[in-house]
Amino acid sequence: MFSTATLHGPQKTGLKIILGLMLSYALGDVSPSAIASAQDGSIAVGVNISPATLDPTTNPSEGIRNVTYANIYEGLTAVDEQGAVHPLLAQSWSVSADGVHYTFALHPNVQFHDGTPLTCATVKFSLDRARAPESLNPQKQIFENIQDVSCPSDLSVLVTLKVVHASFLSELAWADAVIVAPQSAAGNAQHPIGTGPFVFKDWKRAESITLEKNPAYWGSPAKLKTVIFRFYTDPLAAANALLDGQLDAYPSFPAPEMAARFTQNSAFVVKQGIAPFKSMLALNNRRKLFAQPLVRQALAYALDRAGITEAMDIPGALVLGSHMSPENQNYTDLSTVYPYNPAKAKALLKQAGVEPGTRLKLVLPPIAYAHTTGELVAAYLEQIGLNVTITQLEWPAWLAQVFGHHDFDMTVIAHTEPDDIGIYARKDYYFGYNNPDFQALYAAYEAEQDPAKRHTLSVQMQEKLAHDVPNIFLFFVPRTNIARREVKGLWNRLPLPATPMSTVFWGQ
Repeated sequence: MFSTATLHGPQKTGLKIILGLMLSYALGDVSPSAIASAQDGSIAVGVNISPATLDPTTNPSEGIRNVTYANIYEGLTAVDEQGAVHPLLAQSWSVSADGVHYTFALHPNVQFHDGTPLTCATVKFSLDRARAPESLNPQKQIFENIQDVSCPSDLSVLVTLKVVHASFLSELAWADAVIVAPQSAAGNAQHPIGTGPFVFKDWKRAESITLEKNPAYWGSPAKLKTVIFRFYTDPLAAANALLDGQLDAYPSFPAPEMAARFTQNSAFVVKQGIAPFKSMLALNNRRKLFAQPLVRQALAYALDRAGITEAMDIPGALVLGSHMSPENQNYTDLSTVYPYNPAKAKALLKQAGVEPGTRLKLVLPPIAYAHTTGELVAAYLEQIGLNVTITQLEWPAWLAQVFGHHDFDMTVIAHTEPDDIGIYARKDYYFGYNNPDFQALYAAYEAEQDPAKRHTLSVQMQEKLAHDVPNIFLFFVPRTNIARREVKGLWNRLPLPATPMSTVFWGQ
């Protein structure tokens, strides 16, 4: 027998945690693997989407960001859990009176995981790479507004924009804007190297990615020694992995309807969080059929979006009416602009000259909400005389076919980027919406610095999309976060796709 009274500080606290877990194990509430994880400073975290690459600057997949952003890679700026912008690799900045010149002061003595120092030249390389003609960056249009990047000194960066863009600092906090080194950028897809609190250790395709604590991190060191991200496409398998100890936490659990299994289990804590989740039936506006506003409006009337949202069986789910979700301060409820009215949908299709039996292809990515929603969408559209064929694709194929080559009629997808309504101003974006009126509204929004005027313009943009229906906006669902009771520091509110792990620890 021994007493914790002879131990002090972290040693004593750590032992209390272990003893608490052992008691829970004796009562049947915790697995041996959880005790082992707390002992060795490791954690296993569940993730819904297995990434095909580990470079967020060349691929839009949320799965890449959940694993790598804020863990391996970092940007000049960052957002906190509430979405506020803060300095990161840039310890400070100043903006010229005309709003086009940004001067960033870099933190000194920052190194990449391979020892490469962070300098202005590195930042210039990253931003120039993102805006280059051959760039594959998913948010390339943001960087194309950069006129020039220059280096007054090694630790000073001067970025000059072509036109005022008031969202620039917040967009620099996205994973698309992480800073990468010239020597390692080409290999980041397979072996990511950044400046973050964790270093890449191992990748077992479609199974797991392992990160280890960066002993030379320039900022506050991570509290955990090892983080293992495990990937699950089957919600039941995800639930079982938590219950049998393969996982210690699942920050965005894929089947909230199963949460009751964990709320009734004292070993776990279940929380409902919020994130910029905008689920939609995306339409290819380049197709002759969907280039007609009457057809898009018909589809909006054809879908019982309240019924679809209810079918998700997730507390807190809401019908959406535009490309903005409730966590955004500019959110405006426009969910009733197109109420469910199949008779009107049929009349609009007839007016547009669409023949009964017209065939449409619905391409779905491999995620639970897309499959469930897609089946319902197909059933509703068939009730108004359309013939819908569903095709299921794996993530790499979906990204290539839909996002890359724009080869689709319809797809179900959730956009999870913060305040990304500007994608509708991009003529070449995957859904092909090209409206000069909306583009003018967005340009005015980004040229405006006054918050009240920006809010007014944001509402006008939402109203424009709600009436034009370039896509059928479906529903918002909150995050369901499940973790062992002793896991502390996970973000509950998530302003952008990420799973920041540097402040996570085993506690009491």
